[in-house]
Amino acid sequence: MSASSQPVLLYGIPFSQPVRAVMWLLLHKRVPFTLVPINPGSKSDHGSRSPAYLEKNPGGTIPTLEEPDTGFVLGEAHAILCYLANKHGWHDVYPADPRQRARVDWYLHYHHRNVREASIGLIAPKIRKDLNIPEAVQQTAQAIFTRALRTLESGWLAQSRFLAGAQPMLADFAAYVEIGQLQPGFTNVFDFTPFPNVRRWLDDMKQVDGHDDAHVVLTALGDISVEPPAMEAIKNANVRALGVVKQRVAEMAT
Repeated sequence: MSASSQPVLLYGIPFSQPVRAVMWLLLHKRVPFTLVPINPGSKSDHGSRSPAYLEKNPGGTIPTLEEPDTGFVLGEAHAILCYLANKHGWHDVYPADPRQRARVDWYLHYHHRNVREASIGLIAPKIRKDLNIPEAVQQTAQAIFTRALRTLESGWLAQSRFLAGAQPMLADFAAYVEIGQLQPGFTNVFDFTPFPNVRRWLDDMKQVDGHDDAHVVLTALGDISVEPPAMEAIKNANVRALGVVKQRVAEMAT
């Protein structure tokens, strides 16, 4: 970043899985950014359904990335991940070779109606009782997610150490924020015993620089397998994570 440029703005909250994926990549690459808290689904001034936010992102989703210097705005985590990698030439996480890059894209496209179901089937029912997600919807989401894990176990992670090769790439960042949140040490709402390749991959991803700082919100919240967390606990976990991220970004400038 040049002396005259401003840090990018990342709108969202740390508890959001897609926000964590972008946040982790920026921390990993030591790119300064400002995390602007936006409450998903809220119509308040700091909500994703507020008129001001909808002007930036008509879909009302998080994250959104904004470049203050140019006014460029982009939504959707995977689009943001790819944009950042393209802009900065991060070929280690998004290869220049078309075939290697296509393998990363393959997973990113696969993710949404497969691995992403973890949040619908296993996380949302625990933390958002007010959503009243029907039991049938939860069971379907859990079945889809479990099938996706079997695919990763016997396919991608049986063929290589990481999802698209020998080192972590954008596919791994995107996948881990969904899958990793379920493990012991975080929310502890899924048994990974039948998936040794997935467990090995989870352990490898914990060693990727920026992991701990990007996931403070989950360590702060802790195990929710028995007792659903109070909204105040979720809020406090987000606040703690925001503080850690702010501190780490400040350290980048020193």
